[in-house]
Amino acid sequence: MTGAGPSLFRRLVLVITLVFGLAAAGLGSAAWIYARIAADEAYDRLLVGAALQIAESIATEPGAVTVDPPNSAFETLALAPDDRIFYRVTDPHGTHLTGQEDLVSALDGTPLGRMPVMADARYRGFPVRIVTLGRYVTGPGIAGWVEVSVAQTRLARLALARDLTLKSVLLVLGMSLLALVALVVAVRLALRPLSQVESAIAARDPKDLRPVAIAAPREIGTLIASINHFLGRLAARIGGMERFIADAAHQMRTPLTALLAQIDLLSAETRADLRRAQIARIRERAEQLGRLTSQLLNHAMVIHRREVVALTPVDLVPLVRAALAETVPLSLDRDIRVGFEAETESLVVMGDPVSIREVIGNLVHNAVRHGAPGLIAARIRAEAGRALVEIADDGPGIPPESWPEVVKPFTRLGVEPAGSGLGLAIAADVMAAHGGTLGFARRADGHFAVLLAFPLAEAGTVPLRLAEAAA
Repeated sequence: MTGAGPSLFRRLVLVITLVFGLAAAGLGSAAWIYARIAADEAYDRLLVGAALQIAESIATEPGAVTVDPPNSAFETLALAPDDRIFYRVTDPHGTHLTGQEDLVSALDGTPLGRMPVMADARYRGFPVRIVTLGRYVTGPGIAGWVEVSVAQTRLARLALARDLTLKSVLLVLGMSLLALVALVVAVRLALRPLSQVESAIAARDPKDLRPVAIAAPREIGTLIASINHFLGRLAARIGGMERFIADAAHQMRTPLTALLAQIDLLSAETRADLRRAQIARIRERAEQLGRLTSQLLNHAMVIHRREVVALTPVDLVPLVRAALAETVPLSLDRDIRVGFEAETESLVVMGDPVSIREVIGNLVHNAVRHGAPGLIAARIRAEAGRALVEIADDGPGIPPESWPEVVKPFTRLGVEPAGSGLGLAIAADVMAAHGGTLGFARRADGHFAVLLAFPLAEAGTVPLRLAEAAA
């Protein structure tokens, strides 16, 4: 018995929590990226506005450029008290006019023009955001582009990005928590039918193998159908075993009782000739009991192999020839001719070689014991996609009206009541397991025949060697 595995509910909750956690982490990362972009866009507008105001304050004098940055250019940037502001203005000749002379430009090879150019850099050890733009001036003795650069440290931008990210993450976490709680409740409700199935099965009597009748969602309908299918197979298997055991007990009780009675008679018999007769009858009863026991074991073996042994490619020609040779010695005390005919050298079917050999042996044994006074013949041929095995003898055979009954276990004909009544039942079970049929026929020459029809294997199937197949 295997131990109980992890809870399905816990598995689902763990997987859902993991998915939500990964999703929340991804959304948090995306929120941080978009928050930084939004903060840069907001402060970049202020930075560009300051640069434009400085550019508007540029004037020309004869041979020179003057600039008087207005205070309003820095007032909006000063709303971030922890940030520092730097600027620089140079004339068309590159001469420094005002601001920090060592402030870097954002151009980095981009031509100077009226459109602002933004860049990130480091200045005096601080990460800064720089905007550079130009204003074209003309005057007496001077003409060209005046370059204006304004830089601001990034503290306010980062603070705004963190604030936006925190609010977004809190919103994501709140929604994720609500969704997780809702999904946990939904999973619990969705798994409730499984608990009902468990309770229904646990509350049953061990002998109750009726189908589970519970209204369940479509998603677990297949599971319940599989359980019911298994219960049906189990009930059929147990029922068959119980019937077989009851029939076997009944069939063995009669010869055992007769054997014990004859032993009692033998112990009380004093005459030598009568004792020899009693011993002969005891031997006959013992042989009958031995045959019955052997057939019962063979029947049980065939039933077991039908359930657990996979079918393999089997060549019927050598298999039937070997089974016929093994059974023939039973007839050596009688003048019986044995014939074997195969219309092809190989005829491959998918089957269990042990069970097939048992069937052939039973049929030949029946022909020797119950029918054939002088001939037993086996014939193999292919016909209409089937492999046909025919076991014929020149005996009286089975009357047509008894054909439907003789394949049932423990059915005996009046001509030979000492038989076990299992040989043909075993053959019928084996043929059913192979997808084939068992039939009877009276041939044109008057001989009685038992016909075994197997579906042929697909073309190109390679059979096992006989020794391997019988292993």
